[in-house]
Amino acid sequence: MTLFLVRRMAGFAATLFVAALVIFLLLDLLPGDPARFILGINATPEAVAALRTQMGLDAPAHERFLAWVGGMLVGDFGLSTTQRLPVAELIAERMAVTLPLSLIAMVVSVVVGLPIGILAAMRRGKATDTALMVLAQTGVAIPNFWFGMLLTLVFAVTLRWLPTGGFIPWDEDAGAAMRGMILPGLALALPQASILARVMRTALVDVTEQDFIRTARAKGMTKSEAIWRHGVRNALLPVLTILGLQFAFLIAGTIIVENVFYLPGLGRLIFTAISERDLVLVRGATIVLVVVTTATMLVVDLAYAFVDPRLKGQDA
Repeated sequence: MTLFLVRRMAGFAATLFVAALVIFLLLDLLPGDPARFILGINATPEAVAALRTQMGLDAPAHERFLAWVGGMLVGDFGLSTTQRLPVAELIAERMAVTLPLSLIAMVVSVVVGLPIGILAAMRRGKATDTALMVLAQTGVAIPNFWFGMLLTLVFAVTLRWLPTGGFIPWDEDAGAAMRGMILPGLALALPQASILARVMRTALVDVTEQDFIRTARAKGMTKSEAIWRHGVRNALLPVLTILGLQFAFLIAGTIIVENVFYLPGLGRLIFTAISERDLVLVRGATIVLVVVTTATMLVVDLAYAFVDPRLKGQDA
């Protein structure tokens, strides 16, 4: 198990280094002068040169890269060129919205999607299976922003149970902040739950055709007992992969739902930074997304080893 962890952590560190290098090359070496863009076309050469010095753009590329990586290791992501605030502070403020929202969506999708997939697999070929898969396909097809607006119309405008949008900081009113997360969390969870249901059904149907399930049935277990005691765990491997990808997607791709509900999340921050060509902020936010995605896949790898201990002895 120790060797398994060392290999995974080494791969994690190598992935982050390569990703940081690619992000730096794509953003810091792009054509154009960020200082000129910030100051405008009417800025004097002296003002542009002074800002370039302040931003460290006159240093060699390798020195800027090493300074950026070294700063990140101690929590210093630089200073936003447009907002003049620490990038780490801006990202932390927005992650306080996006991270809970993504976790709520993931929990709802797991609680809803997995039981639907298991029930459909156990009723394979019957009317229940068909109805549940049609429902899941519909959930995949419905855009989450449209579903969010529908939820707002029903639960916020008509019933007045929940707020229509906006966000109250957690330290001001945690209850109100949580209430503001419910509708966008449900909107994000719908397609994710539908995908999980379909993946779980397919995986479980494949597992039920394996020899160890037939052996369990031959020993006297009912079909339901064999599925619950032996089938579900073995069907979780592809589901764990989808869960990891979904969580990474939710962290990076909540911008549309955040705009629908006026949530100040990470997606809106990145969109604003790109439109204002705040390369320092874009670079910092992008590497945070890479860290979250890579860490999520690391957790998935460890979960693989828990579900199937045979993987501990493999290099994959």
